[in-house]
Amino acid sequence: MNGPVPHIVQYQGSKRLLASRILSFMPKHFSRLVEPFAGMAAISIATAIQNKSDAYVLNDINEDIIGILQMAIESPEELYSEYNKIWSEQFSYSEGSVNHFYKIRDEYNKGDKSTAKMLYLLARCVKGSVRYGNQGNFNQSPDKRRNGTSPSTLKQNIDAISFYLKGRTTFFSSDYRDILHMTKRGDIVYMDPPYQGTSNVRDNRYISGIDFDGFVESIEYLNSKGIDYIISYDGSCGEKKYGRNLPDSLGLKKLTLNAGLSSQSILLGKRETTFESLYLSQNLQQNMSGYAQYRQELIQESLFDHVAL
Repeated sequence: MNGPVPHIVQYQGSKRLLASRILSFMPKHFSRLVEPFAGMAAISIATAIQNKSDAYVLNDINEDIIGILQMAIESPEELYSEYNKIWSEQFSYSEGSVNHFYKIRDEYNKGDKSTAKMLYLLARCVKGSVRYGNQGNFNQSPDKRRNGTSPSTLKQNIDAISFYLKGRTTFFSSDYRDILHMTKRGDIVYMDPPYQGTSNVRDNRYISGIDFDGFVESIEYLNSKGIDYIISYDGSCGEKKYGRNLPDSLGLKKLTLNAGLSSQSILLGKRETTFESLYLSQNLQQNMSGYAQYRQELIQESLFDHVAL
């Protein structure tokens, strides 16, 4: 895979920049990739580009997100046309582009659940982060420094994504445990749930969090069925850590991936590196090509740190 993975919109928590490293631990080819916490489906998109899997299951408890994914993959021209109209209106809106954002947000929250409107809100909002209030309304604010993803960029990306995933993808908006019960041998499950610090509460990416013990039970269920999986779960940024490790009893291999400088810390005048944990099920721990790449990256990072000093 050359260059970044195409994406529908900038999305907080996306694994787009880590995709090549995550994919290196997958088999060369397998029957189906299942994402119970799809977000913007960066891993499925990257997997499809490399033609590693025959089929894809995308699930997210947030119906808004799944609606965007489904329309981008199955009806990209329609999504582009509707988004282009909404995006272009902000420049002629008499009260300015920021108030145009609030107008569209108001319409969406009052019942006009247009997928293109949700996409515009996500493309224009702060940090590409989904956020909801106590009443379930989208309440994220606009990023006043930019106008959101241009229609031409959107078209290029969704056309590419549709090309690789159309006709091979099924979509759900269900509890992640229901999706895990659909899995079978030959599947690879990639899970990127909310950070543990947001479990059982609303957060920027999901309508609700997940319970740690319940998640561990779900992993035990996959182990009992012999299903292979990869999990992005805890991590750290500077001195701040997110969540506790998954228990050793699950038999997982934990790796630490360098996700680069934190954009949030840069905004605060700091230069803190984000590290994200990756857990591999037992069968996937045998993928030596993935480990070879991982070890080489550790060497390169060590040399970089040495030079920087």
